[in-house]
Amino acid sequence: MNITEKDKQFMREAIRLANESVRTGGGPFGAVVVKDGEIVAESSNSVTRDNDCTAHAEVNAIRKACRKLNTFDLSGCDIYSSCEPCPMCLGAIYWAHIERIFFAANRKDAAEGGFADDFIYEELEKPVEERSTPIIPLLRDEGQQTFVLWKNTSDKIEY
Repeated sequence: MNITEKDKQFMREAIRLANESVRTGGGPFGAVVVKDGEIVAESSNSVTRDNDCTAHAEVNAIRKACRKLNTFDLSGCDIYSSCEPCPMCLGAIYWAHIERIFFAANRKDAAEGGFADDFIYEELEKPVEERSTPIIPLLRDEGQQTFVLWKNTSDKIEY
């Protein structure tokens, strides 16, 4: 992979956003979504400011990019994150169809800073019945009917 000066510029912007977030009471994370060599959206972590545990920098930036581009599909976009994305953010990035993920600090650096998410990776490897938070199947037959309805709907928007 060829890293360009533009890539470094975008990453420095993500890091700047993370630093600014720390200075203004937010979490130490920043993210930038780029399309065709231009920043489409940028954000920092706003979990504590918004009282929203999903308001991670990457998720916030993805939401902004989707609104700006008027689409839920960010194919053709890259994301630059000041830190390796957590499992939730990684899931959002994959759902958004972002093509490349760049990150500065890794998850071990985050853990040293007090942000450990290794337990989530470990939980995902366990069978459902062995996870620390009870996961209880309920009314599967009824729940499956929604997918039958989806499958049989001819005018749906695929994603």
